[in-house]
Amino acid sequence: MKKTLVSALTTALVVGAASTTFAAANPFSDVPADHWAYDAVAQLAADGVIDGYGDGTYKGDRNITRYEMAQMVAKAMAKSTSGADKALVDKLAAEFADELNNLGVRVAKLERNADMVKWNGKAEYTISRYNAGKAGDERTNNLTFRLEPSAEVNNHWHVNARLDANVNLAKDEVEDEGSVKLKRAWAQGDYTNFTVKLGKFSSYDDDSIFDTTHTGVEVSFGKEVKGTIGYARLDSDKFTKWATAPAYGAPANYADTTADHLYAGVDYAKDKLSLGASYHNIKVKDIETPARFSDSNGIWMLKAGYQFTPNVNVKGFYAQGKEDFVGSLEKQKKAGGIEVNYKGAQAENKGSWGAWVAYRHLGKNAVPFGTWDVTRVGEKDFEIGANYTVFKNVILTGRYGFGKDLATDERTSNAFGRVEFLF
Repeated sequence: MKKTLVSALTTALVVGAASTTFAAANPFSDVPADHWAYDAVAQLAADGVIDGYGDGTYKGDRNITRYEMAQMVAKAMAKSTSGADKALVDKLAAEFADELNNLGVRVAKLERNADMVKWNGKAEYTISRYNAGKAGDERTNNLTFRLEPSAEVNNHWHVNARLDANVNLAKDEVEDEGSVKLKRAWAQGDYTNFTVKLGKFSSYDDDSIFDTTHTGVEVSFGKEVKGTIGYARLDSDKFTKWATAPAYGAPANYADTTADHLYAGVDYAKDKLSLGASYHNIKVKDIETPARFSDSNGIWMLKAGYQFTPNVNVKGFYAQGKEDFVGSLEKQKKAGGIEVNYKGAQAENKGSWGAWVAYRHLGKNAVPFGTWDVTRVGEKDFEIGANYTVFKNVILTGRYGFGKDLATDERTSNAFGRVEFLF
């Protein structure tokens, strides 16, 4: 009895659902004679927006199918309309959205919610070795999975984020018990002549001396000549990696601090030339420093780049910080570098490749957060490297650096390899 009842109910539900679905999805059913769409189409035909059927005629004296109506609406959508006509076209597009979709016509307003959140990301495998063959030999064997969502708020504002998960493949250990870390989260407003960022985002000059994230506000303005000003807070984990320098007797209690970061810069880019100048002021909060150390650092930087040919470009920078922030060694006060690039791997183009050579001197007081994989802060190195697009959206990169440690004058030898799967 129970089985019979269940079967009957199931059959009734399936048939009812199916009949409803078929009725709604049938594009060849007639549009009812009293439907408002006829008046709308007649008005658009009178205004010259709708030509009618495929033969250019509009037969207003008979009923037409939803598919035929969608054909006319699709043609109207392809034209530039305004005012009352545009309102009618939008209303018709919403009414016949399913049929338009079957025709391959996108209805922007109906798709807006689906397009509001976009996801990009990558999976990357990295292997590296620093100071090979020495007591301080360090190795990396790491897999990173990264997601970068972007959500539309309105015509000007978006919310962006970065989420990372890491696995140490050498030990088969998942970082922080498999937790996904929120690396960045910020709101960005893009207007005609200026842009505003609020939240946790990448720092200004992250292509050279300040490759990290911080929390604050940044405003940039201008186009060909672009000015940027910002204020942010650096957390203790990031700051400790830079400020704690036992080799120079730096105070150990930096680990419990945060730092205020105030910065400003001007950038110029036109045709083949790019120029930039910036200043960063970093002040450690709530710390007592020994007499020989300062609780703040001021760093100024100049950078330039030039595209000599479609395949060859050169870029470089010079930066200088305070001498006494993490030690009194003069060579830690300055930083500079020059890089010559030939071509470059393009994610969309299988078989594309690039190569480069570079020299860099990265003093600790001038480069708070270096961005280079084989030249560490506190070293001066030569670098050679290349990248290659193995398949579409799969890029292989290799780098090798060799030079000296600025503090000890010992030789350095660093190697780096990475494969990225972009999506």
